[in-house]
Amino acid sequence: MKLMKMSFIACVALATQGFGTYAVAGDVEIVEATARQSGDTWSFSVTLKHGDTGWDHYADLWQVYTPDGKLLGERVLLHPHVEEQPFTRSLSGVSVPDGLDEVIIRARDSVHGVSQQEFKLKLQR
Repeated sequence: MKLMKMSFIACVALATQGFGTYAVAGDVEIVEATARQSGDTWSFSVTLKHGDTGWDHYADLWQVYTPDGKLLGERVLLHPHVEEQPFTRSLSGVSVPDGLDEVIIRARDSVHGVSQQEFKLKLQR
């Protein structure tokens, strides 16, 4: 009986170690975002923070939306940034409708999907 109890405790400990990796990573956080107009298009730089653990769980996308939900552009992140946190990536050539003075940035990770956080960014025209 004692051996069974010890085996059970060891199994629980091992199982929670694996789940702990996912719990630490959590949702991706948008730390900062900037926008710069260049002619008819815009360039966006977005800084993300996420507990990337490797290919199985990492921040993999950020997107630029109008306040009414129209997708303007997205930056796909092709690899984990385990050793580089937070990290900034840019996207240029984004067409933003005339008269729009604010956009919404959203981010996603490969396990939890799109974060609940919405980063509102005022545009300086």
